[in-house]
Amino acid sequence: MIGSRYYRSIETIHRYFRVVLRAILKLYKLVIRLPDESTPSEIRNNPRFYPYFKDCIGALDGTHVRVFVPLIIQRRFRSHKGRTTQNVLATFTFDLKFSYVLVGWEGSGHDSHILSDALSRLRGLRILEGKYYLTDAGYGIRNGYITPYRGVGYHLKEFSAQGHENAKELFNLCHSSL
Repeated sequence: MIGSRYYRSIETIHRYFRVVLRAILKLYKLVIRLPDESTPSEIRNNPRFYPYFKDCIGALDGTHVRVFVPLIIQRRFRSHKGRTTQNVLATFTFDLKFSYVLVGWEGSGHDSHILSDALSRLRGLRILEGKYYLTDAGYGIRNGYITPYRGVGYHLKEFSAQGHENAKELFNLCHSSL
């Protein structure tokens, strides 16, 4: 499909795909870091977050990436905004390095289903015992990640000039800041 779109042969597409893949693999140690048991320095060195988030190892979220797919399967890949996308799940550390990425889900896939798939795969997402990721409210409640309180202010712009009013708002403010 890419070859016909850009008027290139399949051999050319494969050759350049391999070139790009080799370049990404050479950058592997620079852009990918597996989570470990230690408390990230971004949390350990900040009294706003430590000791409250000491067991947090990163953040987990999905993003939609625009894709071009055959007309016959476009309906499955339509996101809530009407575009054809892939819903990509990624976890990353606080120094902005990816620790897990799952691609291939159609744009209509719900975040919680994609997370369940990632956790059920043989070489899928693993969350260390007693550790967790920060996520948004779209992931529901489950061991291994923490979502913000629902129905409570979350983003900084939602708080008044005097700041948070209760413990739930304080938690949501710290959650969104981290």
